[in-house]
Amino acid sequence: MTFGEFIKEKRQIKGFTLRSFADKIGIAPAYMSDIEKSKRNAPTKEILDKMIDRLGLSSDEISELYDLAAKSKDTVAQDLKEYVSDIQAVRVALRKAKELNLKEAEWLKIIDEISKQN
Repeated sequence: MTFGEFIKEKRQIKGFTLRSFADKIGIAPAYMSDIEKSKRNAPTKEILDKMIDRLGLSSDEISELYDLAAKSKDTVAQDLKEYVSDIQAVRVALRKAKELNLKEAEWLKIIDEISKQN
């Protein structure tokens, strides 16, 4: 699923027309249409946050939105960017994981261990 497909699906579930949703988040309907058709990358974090608010997304949906938005821009997700930039150990850990070629299963074990900290 692309970012545009995700937004279109969530917008339609909430019953917003393309035009009304674009108005609610402060962008032109043509721009919204281009986003949904993947003719444009995801918008700025400010607009993403407006989308999240207007669509009433769950925390899992918010994470998916940020991940899809980042993928459309070939960058790090907006909700992680500052965290990754500010903490050197995060960058070191990611590079080490890349060097070791950690797969999904190994990452899931790490996530499980981190989750036990709470």
